[in-house]
Parts: sequence; structure tokens; C-alpha cells
Amino acid sequence: MTERFDRAELLQRLERYYDTVPRAAAEPEDVGPFTSFRPGPVTKWQFYARPRLGYDGDFTADDVRRVLARRAEQGLARNVEWVEEVTPTLWAAVAEAVGDKAHRYPLLVRRDLPPSAEPERVSVMTPDHPDLAASVGAVHASFGETDDLEPAELTGQPDLIASGELIMVAAYDDEGVVVGGGSASPRGEVCELMGIGVIPRARGRGLGTATTEALTRATLRSGATTVFLSAGSDGAASIYRRVGFEDVGTACILELDD
Repeated sequence: MTERFDRAELLQRLERYYDTVPRAAAEPEDVGPFTSFRPGPVTKWQFYARPRLGYDGDFTADDVRRVLARRAEQGLARNVEWVEEVTPTLWAAVAEAVGDKAHRYPLLVRRDLPPSAEPERVSVMTPDHPDLAASVGAVHASFGETDDLEPAELTGQPDLIASGELIMVAAYDDEGVVVGGGSASPRGEVCELMGIGVIPRARGRGLGTATTEALTRATLRSGATTVFLSAGSDGAASIYRRVGFEDVGTACILELDD
């Protein structure tokens, strides 16, 4: 990480973002030292619980059990997300409550512009783009490790794109078929890149990198000055580092339900 990053300030900026972004499509509820987000009327997306913004006390296994039980009572996925460097006592509390089931992922940030040329074989989606549903389906297929492509049911994406709260990019193969994509959720000066994926048969052609570059350019055009993501593996992190992302922390995720 370069000296231009004030790490503590940057992590607090990301912490505020993590609390802000789900509120566009979810309803928050405080459960002890956590805020639990449940789907609102616009979308069926499953969200998570995370440390309540501004809470600086220690976490206990009972705190974790309580929020997981509340989410189960509401029929929500028992998911918790946090940044280890901001909430260092939560990892041990989760381990005591549910065992060794949480995972750590590299958290990376990029502030500089990608190369001047727009990447090829990608397209930024508009709310009425004919490939919007196909791009969502291709990302789902990529994470399911399948080449079977089907358009996905749209659940609020057009409205969020229209409001500027969601950016989506589709990636195409040489025949013009949508084979991947990714998304981003700008909130003021901060934006997270999410769900970047390419189906197995189309990998190794630079489409993941092109999607990342296109999303980064679009988010910076939207006014964001800090673009970040969490990598799903060390291998993925190494790819993001090669295109200008730098390590800043550790994203922790507990997912007890699909």
C-alpha cells in the first residue's frame, strides 16, 4: 500500500459506506451491537448483518447468537459481514458462537484512473438495455461455475441504475454473446465493485479485467474518488493488484445459509 493512503481514515470511510449502501434497498434493524438489513419492498436481494456504525465495544458470542437468531426468525440468511481491522473482536466471537465458519478476503482499494482507452467487449448497462437481464444471468452462471446462460429475473436493478445507485457492466465474447459482467454501487465519493464474473468457457481472454476497468471508469465518472472491492481468493486478488488495486484491509464474511 502506498503512502498516499491514510489507512485508518480510509477504513472508516469504507465502514460508513458499508452501512449506507444497503439502505437504498433494505430496511435496517438494530440488534444489540449489530445492524441487520432485511429486504425492502423494491428488491428481494438478501443482505446481511454488520457491526452497528459507531459501536466501539467488544463483541461476544451471545451478541452473534442473538443477531443470527433474529435473522432466522425473520426468514433471512444468517450472514454477517465486517472489516477485521475495524472490528477486531468479532472474529473470535463468531468462532465461539458457530465454530470455524467465517472466511477472510483481501480488501483492496484503487483511486487512480485506468488507462485512457475504453476497454473493449464490455458495455455499461442503462435501465432499459436489452442485455441487462442477460448480464445478471451471466454473472450468476459464472459464480455457479456453469456455461449455461439464462436471463435472470430483474429485482430492482433498472430503478437503482436510473437513480445512480447501481452501475452494471456486461462482458461479451467474440460473437457478441453476453458471458459475464459486474456491478458497482456508488454512494457519494465511495464505491464498491461487486460480483465480477465470467463464465468458464470465456475465461482467460481478459474479460474480467475489462469489466473491472469499465466499472472503475464508470464509478469515477459518477463522482467517486475511492473505488474498492473484496477479492474472493488470493488468485483473484493478484489479478486486481496487477491492474492498480492495493491492499488496505481484510473483509470477513460469515454465511451460514445459501
